[in-house]
Amino acid sequence: MNIAIIPAAGTGSRLGGSVPKQFIEIAGAPILIHTIRQIEACPEIDLVCVALAAESLADFERRASRFHLRKPLRFVRGGSERSESIRNALEAIADLSPDIVAVHDAVRPFVTPEVISEVVRRAQAVGAAIVAQPATDTIKEVEAGFIKGTLERHRIYRAQTPQAFQYELLCRANADARLAGVPPDSLTDDAMLVERLGVPIAVVEGSAGNLKITTREDLALAKLMFEQGQLQ
Repeated sequence: MNIAIIPAAGTGSRLGGSVPKQFIEIAGAPILIHTIRQIEACPEIDLVCVALAAESLADFERRASRFHLRKPLRFVRGGSERSESIRNALEAIADLSPDIVAVHDAVRPFVTPEVISEVVRRAQAVGAAIVAQPATDTIKEVEAGFIKGTLERHRIYRAQTPQAFQYELLCRANADARLAGVPPDSLTDDAMLVERLGVPIAVVEGSAGNLKITTREDLALAKLMFEQGQLQ
């Protein structure tokens, strides 16, 4: 069984407003619902596990029932940091003996089922795989407001999601980070955990279309993309 994990317990502070960004409605549904729909359309995914803040669990579960989602959903209480939500989700699905877990941002609703499938297949083959977009700008290393150097652009990729891993591998990576005392707020994606183990991670090339809605500008762009029919 392959399971998608969506960490959705965040407050979306960078966007501002009283509603966490994953619950903002666009085109008649919360952004999180649009994200779940795209994951559901991937034949490699059998179940979706959503980690939510405690105060959002019951309300969102009721809201989700109105959208007639096709695949099984499992809701779990998230943590104050993203990595804690992932750990809680991993524990909540242990009884299902997952093969591959694919972690995807709650506010990346334009991911395609084809990309999810490709990442899952690569993880099945090598153990771990992520979507990443090649850098197109010249990248500078800066310290205290001054340039220290220029990085080799052809080696720089912008990490996206989904990121897929063999279940036991991601569990081991999480446990190792906890034992080592790695601060949870420093773990901005799951690949960082697996990198610490020295495990090779395959890269599936992503695109700018796999937008993560973080700022008000991103939200405006997402609304325009919906209006243009880039997601149904």
